Amino acid sequence: MEGDLLGKDFPFADGILAGKTALVCGSSRGIGRSSALILARSGARVFACARSAAELDSLVDEMHGDGHRAVVLDMEDADAVVGVLSELGDIQILVNNSGGPPGGPLLDNDLEDFEGPFRRHLHASHLMAQALVPGMAGSGYGRIVNVISTSVREPIDNIGLSNTLRGAMASWSKSLSRELPECVTINNILPGFTDTDRLGSLASSISERTGKSVDDVRKEWMGSVPIKRLIDPLETAIAVAWLCLPSSGAVRGVSLAVDGGRMRSI
Repeated sequence: MEGDLLGKDFPFADGILAGKTALVCGSSRGIGRSSALILARSGARVFACARSAAELDSLVDEMHGDGHRAVVLDMEDADAVVGVLSELGDIQILVNNSGGPPGGPLLDNDLEDFEGPFRRHLHASHLMAQALVPGMAGSGYGRIVNVISTSVREPIDNIGLSNTLRGAMASWSKSLSRELPECVTINNILPGFTDTDRLGSLASSISERTGKSVDDVRKEWMGSVPIKRLIDPLETAIAVAWLCLPSSGAVRGVSLAVDGGRMRSI
């Protein structure tokens, strides 16, 4: 899949995002990494943001084009987020993406369990929007894409804290879509069962809790997905990049599922 989407079968015109700078959060692996690669292949200069310097450096080495940069940052540190943004300059594309909280029943979570996930998701996203939107408006171009979850439409059992957080992100995004300048859009991507480390961790957690094998957990998942397979992170990244294109300016405040048709809701 990677060779095709980044090579001969690349679906966007070369350089379509030339002159644009993108900040991609959580880009050391999974959907974030794939989004950074696709945006770079589309011509954008990419600031790849995550906590792991080594993984970011290897990602930057793989990116198409020049001028990309690794940004080591803990999204739970509000002061660090503000400080980094002040150093990076104008950014036209922001991809909010961060690892989800641990699974488990919602009633097992104490109030303290909410603090870290909300800081690195909702709080950091809000701080970045406040800092970057004025520059986007000044340049006449802005795209904000939040990578959240299908749980904003259909809550998923045994990840209650994540469901709560993702719902808050979706509501924040929809509210902001009514306030942003005309040239700045905000939208959500709702990933389904995607072939990432996060999905592997969830499968292991369900296996430990239920006694089912990891293979059986995955088979049950695939039985609910019409395409009968996991989604490649690059497929999700293509949807992220599409929302960042100049031609997508009329798409605003939507939650776009990339779930292989799993959800039953309209």
